[in-house]
Amino acid sequence: MTLSYVISGFAVGILVGLTGVGGGSLMTPLLTLLFGVSPTVAVGTDLAFASVTKSAGTLTHKIRGTVNWSIVRLLCLGALPAAIIAAIGLKHYGALDKEIGQIIRYTIAASVLLTVIALLFKSRMLSWLNRHPEKQLQGRQLAVATVISGAVLGALVTVSSIGAGAIGATLLVMLYPRLSAAEIAGTDIAYAVPLTAIAALGHWWLGSIDWVLLFTLLLGSIPGITLGSMAARAVPERILRVILASTLTLVAAKLIF
Repeated sequence: MTLSYVISGFAVGILVGLTGVGGGSLMTPLLTLLFGVSPTVAVGTDLAFASVTKSAGTLTHKIRGTVNWSIVRLLCLGALPAAIIAAIGLKHYGALDKEIGQIIRYTIAASVLLTVIALLFKSRMLSWLNRHPEKQLQGRQLAVATVISGAVLGALVTVSSIGAGAIGATLLVMLYPRLSAAEIAGTDIAYAVPLTAIAALGHWWLGSIDWVLLFTLLLGSIPGITLGSMAARAVPERILRVILASTLTLVAAKLIF
């Protein structure tokens, strides 16, 4: 079983390295469906997993100057309190309860489907915004919308561990269409580090992190992410996104039915 976890971490790591998304969207359903891990434990372990892997990514983007820290602060202003409130809510209603686990399972499925939409339609959304600059938010409205987006992502990530990647990046594209692709990726990863760390602390408080499982996943994922990042330029992004979106759709269907 330990070898299976390492291989799974490696496979997910490659996909994350190739596409930049898919960590939580794949890892949490994989743990739940393939290995029979409790939905709550799968979420908690994946959040701890994400906080470690995204920290390395943030360091790289910081060195390259591709993190917009003012946007990161606004996102965190909404996301971090929402994550704490969501963790308290899970504690109050019994995060390890079977009925709550089923609700979390459906939340994971909904988050996966949102990720699919984000993957498939992000470029179309960006094109529409570029054609209609008058629809773009400015000033105080933009700041408020960013904080609210952070709050939604904070709650979603704490409950399902999914949302900080593709969904977060899509929201950034819609709110800040003038950011470069590298800045979108860097900013999205940077705000996700404190968010996943706080959400993971909340799940540690709930007792829903499997530390042995976390360690074995990291053993596979770190070399996987490295190899995937090195191979990213050789594989057409459109093909990768279609494959990933198709896989995630099947995962969501399996979680629901």
